[in-house]
Amino acid sequence: MQSLKDMDNVLDFCAEEALAALFQPDTVAPAEYLKIYERKAGLEPETKLMLAVLEDAIGCFQNFVYATDNRQKKWFLEAEEWFNEEESEWIFSFENICDVLRLDPQYLRQGLISWKANALRPSSGVETGALPH
Repeated sequence: MQSLKDMDNVLDFCAEEALAALFQPDTVAPAEYLKIYERKAGLEPETKLMLAVLEDAIGCFQNFVYATDNRQKKWFLEAEEWFNEEESEWIFSFENICDVLRLDPQYLRQGLISWKANALRPSSGVETGALPH
C-alpha cells in the first residue's frame, strides 16, 4: 500500500504535467484548422474563394517542400513568398485573406516556418508529399 507521501508526490507530478500542457503550442495543422470554415454554412462566395486560395497555397507549400521538379519547386517558392509578403494592398494577399478569415497571419506564418523546419530536418518523420489528416 502506498504511503501518503508517495501519493502526494504522484499528485504533484500530475499537477505539474497538467500545468505544463497548458503552455504547449497548438499543434493543429493548418489544413485541420481550415476545415472549420468548410463546415460553416452561409459563407459568402468571396470568402469561400479566399479560403480556397489559402488552402491551395498551404497545399503547395506542404506538398512541394521536397520538390525536385522545377515546376513544383516554383509553386513551393511562390507559396512561401506569398506567405512572407507583408503590407500588400492586393485583395488576395496573404494578410488580407487572413484578415477576412479572422486568422492571425503571424501565427500562421510561424506555424508554416516551424512545419518546414521540421519537414526538412533529417529523420523528421514527415512523409514526402503527405499532409497530416
